[in-house]
Amino acid sequence: MNTLLAALQPTKIEIIDDSQKHAGHVGARSGGGHYRLLIVSTQFESKPTLTRHRMVYSVLGDMMKHDIHALAIAAYTPEEL
Repeated sequence: MNTLLAALQPTKIEIIDDSQKHAGHVGARSGGGHYRLLIVSTQFESKPTLTRHRMVYSVLGDMMKHDIHALAIAAYTPEEL
């Protein structure tokens, strides 16, 4: 995931795997994990939250279909922290 997110040139990135909290959940049974993402990038400047999330989903591509069942995104610019 880190490699793909590098396309957004983050100045900070934190990925927390919460998959163990969802054991037995339908998405967990198919192998998709549950994650929380904090990402900070100047590329998010002047973009609304929905657009920022779409940018993240775009770079993750097929991971969102197979490897990731749920992703909570916190996307900020450096100035917003």
